[in-house]
Amino acid sequence: MLHPVICIDGPAASGKSTVARLVAHDLHYVYVDTGAMYRAFTFLTLEAGHDPSSRSRMKQLLEKVDFHAEIAGQEIALRQGKRDLGPHTRLPEVNAAVSPVSALPELREYLVNLQRKLRLSAPLVMEGRDIGTVVCSDSPFKYFIDACPTVRAERRKKQGEKDNLAARDKLDSSRSAAPLLRAADAQLLDSGKNDARSLADQIVRDVRTRSTPAPTVP
Repeated sequence: MLHPVICIDGPAASGKSTVARLVAHDLHYVYVDTGAMYRAFTFLTLEAGHDPSSRSRMKQLLEKVDFHAEIAGQEIALRQGKRDLGPHTRLPEVNAAVSPVSALPELREYLVNLQRKLRLSAPLVMEGRDIGTVVCSDSPFKYFIDACPTVRAERRKKQGEKDNLAARDKLDSSRSAAPLLRAADAQLLDSGKNDARSLADQIVRDVRTRSTPAPTVP
């Protein structure tokens, strides 16, 4: 049985993670941060001393890695064997290398299959860059969260990150495998003009309205 999935896409520092967590909490769905999965593999790539842009090295890593994404409460835990990879996904060196690693087709195919399998376990709020266009394109609940570059850059600064958002956007949008795009049927939400709470409320109302069966006419 495939459970429902709420797809929340958007570029870096758009606020999609905060909104997705709120939606998952309100609806009692499991929150899935797909970006953390790519960050976990970026960490494993760097730890092994591999070139982040090497497809051959990624193939080797995927052939031997013991990687698990397990549902733990209302979120997922990422593990290599018994090791929790969560604490390693926000390291500065990981943030600097995640875009080229995420662009590798072999990794994207591997993780997309894993992400789709999570639908067998529970209702999900899944956020990333290709959820509505690739991972769960059949979902009727698609939202694309964005904000102007100035707002996003300020958020990034407050997060303590020093990456170049314009360069990262270009990499994410121009990669050959599942580029960052807004799905044609995704609702566009502006996180620069609305706070996370109001956007989450809007999504929750929309999901509940469209999930409620229409009354039968006697």
